[in-house]
Amino acid sequence: MLRYPQIDPIAISLGPLKIHWYGLMYLIGFAVGWWLGRLRTRKPWSPVNEQQMGDLLFYIALGVILGGRFGYVVFYNFPTFMGDPLWLFRVWEGGMSFHGGLIGVILAMWWYGRKLNCGFFALADFVAPLVPVGLGAGRIGNFINGELWGKPTDVAWGMVFPTAPDALARHPSQLYQFAMEGVLLFAALWLFSSKQRPRMAVSGLFLTLYGCFRIIAEFFRQPDPQLGYLAFDWVTMGQVLSLPMVLAGILMMVWAYRRKAA
Repeated sequence: MLRYPQIDPIAISLGPLKIHWYGLMYLIGFAVGWWLGRLRTRKPWSPVNEQQMGDLLFYIALGVILGGRFGYVVFYNFPTFMGDPLWLFRVWEGGMSFHGGLIGVILAMWWYGRKLNCGFFALADFVAPLVPVGLGAGRIGNFINGELWGKPTDVAWGMVFPTAPDALARHPSQLYQFAMEGVLLFAALWLFSSKQRPRMAVSGLFLTLYGCFRIIAEFFRQPDPQLGYLAFDWVTMGQVLSLPMVLAGILMMVWAYRRKAA
């Protein structure tokens, strides 16, 4: 069993001002994504230029924050929202959903794509390889906060999380997700998109791989207490929301390459 590193979730404290590591992870993810995006603008098929990256980042950040919060409320805690609608706006109490953030980013790209007068999937294929950076940074933030821990385990690297309701060693599922959704997903998408691919193929690969990685991770992650398992004592909301991503991603890649062959 490994000892969980006791990291103060507050990175900087200046009187009443407290800056949390989780918030810094979001900033780091956006900053690195912006830098990598500027590198991608040098590709001859890029739909945006270096000057437009700042505006694109703003729209994406807006989609992540608004969509992530809205998705958490609707998918994971709707009864609480129905009992207290103002809870939607109390973001400092925590609660963000990747799938909601994805919907928010899709809407943001559609809106910004209209302003640029470029196709939606041209922009989506451009953005997809940048997303894992933010996902990985967010999972590190979850680990520092000691939240979203995994199921009890007897593996040698199990950890006792001080925020868990017991003293059982658990899977550090945040690190599993960091490795899959952050490192592996980034490597696969960055290498795949280093050459020009058929329109929609990069986006399709992102949906397929993320969906598969999330479904796998949910087998190790403790389900949300307010939901538990949805069926068969193993199906979680994260898996239910990720399965359509896998199916859509596969269909998109098949369509992209068939259209190219035609």
